Amino acid sequence: MKKKWVVLAVLPSIALFLLFFCFNLLLKYPKVSSPLKDPIAIEPLRNTQAQFSLLIGILTRPDSYDRRHFLRLIYGIQSSPIAEIHVKFVFCNLTKDEQRMFIALEILRFSDIIILNCTENMNSGKTYTYFSSLPCILPRRYDYVMKADDDVFLRIAPLAFSLQPLPRKDLYYGFVIPCNSRNPFIEYMSGMGFILSWDLVEWIGDSSIPANDIHGPEDKLVGKWLKMGNKARNRFSNKPAMYDYPGTNGQCSHELIPETVAIHRIKRWDQWLTVLKFFNMTEALQPSNLYHIFD
Repeated sequence: MKKKWVVLAVLPSIALFLLFFCFNLLLKYPKVSSPLKDPIAIEPLRNTQAQFSLLIGILTRPDSYDRRHFLRLIYGIQSSPIAEIHVKFVFCNLTKDEQRMFIALEILRFSDIIILNCTENMNSGKTYTYFSSLPCILPRRYDYVMKADDDVFLRIAPLAFSLQPLPRKDLYYGFVIPCNSRNPFIEYMSGMGFILSWDLVEWIGDSSIPANDIHGPEDKLVGKWLKMGNKARNRFSNKPAMYDYPGTNGQCSHELIPETVAIHRIKRWDQWLTVLKFFNMTEALQPSNLYHIFD
């Protein structure tokens, strides 16, 4: 009986010791946030081996929910071993209650949206607002910034490899218009997706040249600004790796090719299917007993 009482007497002391030990362990090791609960955790992890960084801003409209979710799949399964690449969806101020609710949910879940202080438009300054706002609103700078349409398919790894040897400053990269031109210094880069180095993004925000000329075909205006400001001495037109979907735009179109970087004017689901099958985008899908519908 005496031994039993001794054991009972020391049990509280043992419990306190274990509690103190576990508490110290919790203090010693850092907390790990669950990616399901922490919206910051879904931001792409920084690639410590990256040679450069690129922000891809996909200009779209608030109501294009289905297109955004689809593009998240397209870009969420791609990466580059040489570049840190972030993809954001960009549009102007929200105007409807449903937009405020649904897009707030998107931001909480994906943290990949930029809402510009402008009224949604086609040729009245949205591109200017996009570039000029970035140095003020982003928490960091990038080596390059891309403006892309939401009907373009970008292949992230080939895009990064095409940028690797190019200058990090005063760069203007894309698909030169007119379609039959190979000279990137004549005319301008197509809106399918063009890239500016960060110094040019800052210049657009600081210079009076773009600020006083924002109405009109916006991609053409960007080329005009750079010419007037004697900027973008480093230019690169990535033809034939960038092009419009076969049969959609005359000389800007050609057949799908393995070295593709970007395909523009993909408007219909059957066109997306053709593109994704051509590049075997589901080849990484692993066999599993959970599904039986794949041949």
